[in-house]
Amino acid sequence: MIARTMTNQHNKTLRHPKKRWSQDVTKHSNALDLDRGVFTLKDPKAIAASLKRSAEASKRRKVDPYRSAMSMLVFYINRAGTTLRPPERKRLEKAKVELRKAFGRPSAG
Repeated sequence: MIARTMTNQHNKTLRHPKKRWSQDVTKHSNALDLDRGVFTLKDPKAIAASLKRSAEASKRRKVDPYRSAMSMLVFYINRAGTTLRPPERKRLEKAKVELRKAFGRPSAG
């Protein structure tokens, strides 16, 4: 009886999560204070500029601004997973290229 109760409670938790941990990280990152809606901007250059601005302004990050900004962008892309439509993924991948340019880093690949 106890095992069944625990299973039912577990299933309820899975079906109705109060908060997604990845969403919480994106909103309340201890490393960066992101501009609201930064990942929904239409222009990849604007996304890169916003991430760069946030990373350079942060005093709480543990790594250099480039790595901090790129990590947050990659984190967002990875956490979105299959819910990220192809045009959105393409826009965010272009933002990675723009972020590398903004920091004067060589392009990947």
